[in-house]
Amino acid sequence: MPPTVPEQLSRTVETLYRSESGRILATLIRLLGDFDLAEEAMHEAFAAALSLWPRSGVPGSPRPWLISTARFKAIDTLRRRARFDASQGELARHLEAQCNSAEKSNEEDSLEDDRLRLIFTCCHPSLAPEAQVALTLREVCGLTTEEIARSFLVTPATLAQRIVRAKAKIREARIPYEVPKPEELPERLGAVLQVIYLVFNEGYSAAAGAEVMRAELTGEAIRLGRLLAELQPEPEVLGLLALMLLQESRRAARTSATGELILLESQDRSLWNREQVTEGVALVERALQSRRFGPYTLQAAIAAVHAQAESVAMTDWRQIVALYNQLARIQPSPVVHLNRAVAIAECDGPEAGLTHIDAVLEHGELANYYLAHSARAELCRRLGRTAEAKSSYERALALARQEPERQFLQDRIRQLK
Repeated sequence: MPPTVPEQLSRTVETLYRSESGRILATLIRLLGDFDLAEEAMHEAFAAALSLWPRSGVPGSPRPWLISTARFKAIDTLRRRARFDASQGELARHLEAQCNSAEKSNEEDSLEDDRLRLIFTCCHPSLAPEAQVALTLREVCGLTTEEIARSFLVTPATLAQRIVRAKAKIREARIPYEVPKPEELPERLGAVLQVIYLVFNEGYSAAAGAEVMRAELTGEAIRLGRLLAELQPEPEVLGLLALMLLQESRRAARTSATGELILLESQDRSLWNREQVTEGVALVERALQSRRFGPYTLQAAIAAVHAQAESVAMTDWRQIVALYNQLARIQPSPVVHLNRAVAIAECDGPEAGLTHIDAVLEHGELANYYLAHSARAELCRRLGRTAEAKSSYERALALARQEPERQFLQDRIRQLK
């Protein structure tokens, strides 16, 4: 039987795994050129630490030890495979020569670059969007297949297949493990930001289920945003991080103690996280000063106006409409036009807002978007058009999948009766 690992050492290795495994894996993927081999080698290295460190002690620099050990574990694996595939033996010899070269002295400096490379690889535009999200959460954030599957309401087997296909695509298409060249960055950065935003949105407003928010997903998205902002502080990166912080700042006020949804207008603003608000506003201002901002910064600026208002009545809705006007010019999506219509209703009255919402619904893209029908119902309710309000609320209820939102809509319908 293997010797018992002292409890303190076991906790040390567990802490190292949580804090360092992402960086170690990113470096191993660069060195080995294979996601699965890198994961296997990393886990073997941590297992070796549990076996060897009780006798030798924890190294002064554990991360380089783990990377070096994992490389040699990978070489052993490739040698075993070489009995069936000669190319694996050649790769093992190449890695062994690499281990003895001076290259390893530069590993510490390139660790953060490796993480950025990994993010761009996982978010390569040739991968399907759902594969980008799954691969990023698995390889960059370190979430398990079961955790990711639970968050996106699919089976672990389905999620695992997405990840397997994504890795195969990277291997077969020879997608380079690198940060894009400066001239390629605007196009590629957009895919990375979109994936981070998708992860955050799934956590901020879960597609279905019993909870309004999934804190583990919003937390991971913000962590990715911080990493990207440190390594690539472009204005839109700062804008996205600001947007996520400002939205996350309201988390404690978005639901009641019993889980009911609380709209922005009814939230207790004293529960908003002021540290996140302060940081988010500062990032928005920094991004706006660059004059090279885009849709994420504009959305963050809108969120900042809300965050700085002491109440709904004191909100500068004129400024919000102006920001939506600018956002609609550069990103004219149906949801942007819907949100602009809601802001117009606050400025110019529910009749004006309803006219704009009806125009948005006429185009058809939001016919199955419950929030569009809920917003229309609310304006009809304010105008005393009870039958129309009831019909729109019922349409929204038929489309809503999240339980707290369904309860909210059912309450609204009961109130109308």
